[in-house]
Amino acid sequence: MKSLKLPHSLHSSHGGKTLIPFPNRKLALSTGLFTRTITLFSPSIFPSGHCDLKEARRMQFSMSSTSASIQPMSEELMGETSKDLPVSGDSIRRRFLSFYASRGHKVLPSASLVPDDPTVLLTIAGMLQFKPIFLGKVPRQVPRATTAQRCIRTNDVENVGRTARHHTFFEMLGNFSFGDYFKKEAIKWAWELSTIEFGLPANRLWISVYENDDEAFKIWHDEVGVPTERIKRMGEDDNFWTSGVTGPCGPCSEIYYDFHPERGILDTDLGDDTRFIEFYNLVFMQYNKKEDGSLEPLKQRNIDTGLGLERVARILQKVSSNYETDLIYPIIEKTSELANVSYALADDHMKMNLKIIGDHLRAIVYLISDGVFPSNIGRGYVVRRLIRRAVRTGRLLGIKGDGRGNLEGAFLPVIAEKVIELSTHIDVDVKDRSPRILEELKREELRFVQTLERGEKLLDEMLIDALSRAKENGTAPCLSGKDAFLLYDTYGFPVEITKEVAEERGASIDMNGFDIEMENQRRQSQAAHSAVKLDVGNGADLAENVADTEFLGYNSLYAKAVVESLLVNGSPVIQVSEGSDVEVLLNKTPFYAESGGQIGDNGFLYFNDGENQQKAVVEIKDVQKSFGNIYVHKGTIREGVLEVGREVEAAVDPKLRQRAKVHHTATHLLQAALKKVVGQETSQAGSLVAFDRLRFDFNFPRSLLDSELVEIEGLINSWIGAATNLQTKVMLLADAKKAGAIAMFGEKYGEQV
Repeated sequence: MKSLKLPHSLHSSHGGKTLIPFPNRKLALSTGLFTRTITLFSPSIFPSGHCDLKEARRMQFSMSSTSASIQPMSEELMGETSKDLPVSGDSIRRRFLSFYASRGHKVLPSASLVPDDPTVLLTIAGMLQFKPIFLGKVPRQVPRATTAQRCIRTNDVENVGRTARHHTFFEMLGNFSFGDYFKKEAIKWAWELSTIEFGLPANRLWISVYENDDEAFKIWHDEVGVPTERIKRMGEDDNFWTSGVTGPCGPCSEIYYDFHPERGILDTDLGDDTRFIEFYNLVFMQYNKKEDGSLEPLKQRNIDTGLGLERVARILQKVSSNYETDLIYPIIEKTSELANVSYALADDHMKMNLKIIGDHLRAIVYLISDGVFPSNIGRGYVVRRLIRRAVRTGRLLGIKGDGRGNLEGAFLPVIAEKVIELSTHIDVDVKDRSPRILEELKREELRFVQTLERGEKLLDEMLIDALSRAKENGTAPCLSGKDAFLLYDTYGFPVEITKEVAEERGASIDMNGFDIEMENQRRQSQAAHSAVKLDVGNGADLAENVADTEFLGYNSLYAKAVVESLLVNGSPVIQVSEGSDVEVLLNKTPFYAESGGQIGDNGFLYFNDGENQQKAVVEIKDVQKSFGNIYVHKGTIREGVLEVGREVEAAVDPKLRQRAKVHHTATHLLQAALKKVVGQETSQAGSLVAFDRLRFDFNFPRSLLDSELVEIEGLINSWIGAATNLQTKVMLLADAKKAGAIAMFGEKYGEQV
C-alpha cells in the first residue's frame, strides 16, 4: 500500500512529522433568461471482525496515548487500495458503514441536500430523511440503518475559517434504530467503533450525558467502564437534541476527544475548543416536540447518531484542524496555487480566507449538483450568497481572472474541478453533472464580477459617509438599512457581505431598516402563496391520528370514501356548513394531489341526504399532500352540511384530468426531445402541468437556436402522431432505471415506482 503524504507546507507545524492528510398547443420553454414557444398538436453486508469488548475495555484505561492497532480492510472494502489509507476520509467513511453493516444495519444512500420536509430549507442532519419514520407516519422498511449523509448548515457561516471545526458543508455518518435497539447497544457500539475500530485511546475520550439521564450515565460507567470523572452531566442546551422547532427529539450523549490530557481532570470544560472536540453524538429519540413546546412520547423509541467525518479525520490524521484533512486540504492547495501563496507561510487572516473558499466550494458544488441554482430566494439565495462570498474572498487573496492568465475568466470553476475530483465516494452523480455545475459557477461568478467593482466602490463611499457622520455627531458609525438594501437589490451584495465589510471598517448596519426595505419589496413583487399546513393549532395531533390516504386515482376517477377530518383555517372542526371554505381529509380518494409539477385534480364530493337524492356538498378546487401521504382536499361547501364520519362519493372532473394527462405526457416528450437534439447534459429544473397549459424549465447555458426549436417541435409532433399506446406499470425503481426511465430531480421515489 502506497503512502500518501501532505505537501511539505504542512509538515513544519507538526515537528517535522509526516502527516497522513486527505395538443394545437403552445409550450413555454424556460431556460433562465431565455423563453421560447413551440407549437405542438394534440391528439452487504460488509464483514467486519468483532473484538471482545470486555477484554478490550480492561486494557484501554491502562493504555498510554498509543493507539490500538487497526486491522487492514479487505480488498473489497478498500476499493483503490493503492491510493487509500485506513485513516483517509474515504476509508473512515467505509469503515464506519462496514462496522454497522456487520451489526445488521442496512446501508442506505445519502438523501438529497433538498429535503422532503417543509420545516427546513436544506438537509441539516442525517436523521432528516427518517423523520416521518421517527414520527410514526411512515412504516419502517428496515429495523436499523446506517448512512453517510451530506449536510448543509449556514447559520454560523461567519465562523467558517475562523475555527478548526465550523463548516457549511459536512458529512454526518450515522447509525439509526427504528424501534429496535436503544441506549445500551448504541453506547456500547459507539465505544467499540471509537476505541477498537478507529483505535482511539480510551484515556483521551470524555463523555457527556443529559443531566437527568441516569440510565445513560450508568451504562457508560458500569458497563463500558468510563471513569465517573470523565462523564459530565450537562443541561438541555447542550445535551437535549431537537431536529427543529417541532419534531423528534430526546436526550443525547456525546463523545469528546481530548487533545491535551496532560492538563488533568480538574475543572474541565468540554466546550474548550483548544482542548476538546465533540465527534460522536448519540440521540436517544423518545419524544415528539409539539408547537407549544410540550413533549409527547413517540410510538417507538429510536436511536439517531451522528459522527462528524471531518472531525474524526482530523483526529486520526493528526492535523491541527478539519481543513488540513484530505477531505478539504486539496481544495485549499488548489486555491493557494491560484493565489500564488503558501498555506504554510500564510498569516492567520490569509489562512482564514483560504479555508473559506475550501469550505464554500464544497457546499456550492454539492448544492448545484442536487439542483439548487443561484437565485434571490430560499435555497437559491444560500447558493448565491456562498458563491459571492467566495468570489470576494478570492479577490482578497489576489486571485485575478481564472488564475491561469485569463483576466476575464472565472476562478471558481477551476477550484470546483478539485471538489468534483474528490467527490467519487461522496456522491457518484457529481461527476456526471460536472458540466452543468462548472457552467453555472462560471456564469454566476462572471455575472457578479460585473457589478462587484461598482458595488465595492459605492459601499466604500457609503462607509466613508457613515464614518464621517458618526465622527461629527459623536455616535457609533452605522450604515443605513436603505443603503444596505440598495447594495443588495441593485448590486447583488448579500447583506452578510456588506455587514462583513462594514465591520472590517468599524461600522455596523441598521438591520431593522434593511428588513423593512426587504418586506416592502416582497409586498410589491410577490403574490400571496397558499399553503397547506397541518402542524398549526391542533394540526400535529390531527396528523398523528389520521392515517395515510389510499390513492385510487390511477385506476378510477370515482370512489366512495369516509370523511376522516375537516379543517377550517387550519383548525379541526366536526362539521362545516354551506358557503364555507374547507379542507377535507378522506380515508381514500381518486383525486390526484399536486406532485411532480402536476396540479391537483378538481371535482366534487357528493353525499346522499337520506331521500335518495344526490347533492353536491363540496366543490374541490385543489388537492395537496401533507405529512407524507395525507391528501388534503381544498374546496367550498356548495350545499348542505358536511360532517366528520360521513360517507361521500368522490368524483374527479374527467375532462380536466385528461387535459392534465396530455400535458404531463408532453413534458416527458419534450425532455426526451431536448436530450436528443441539444444533448444529454440538459436537465429538468422544474415544470408546471396544468389543465390549460404546461411549462417546462430546464438548465442549459444558452438559448436554443431556431433550427433546434424546429427540430424539437418536429420530433415531438412525430411522436404524438405515432399514437403510441401508453401503459402504466409498477416496478422496482432500479428496474425502471434499467428500462430507460429518467429519475427527475426533486422527486422522491419509493422502492416501487
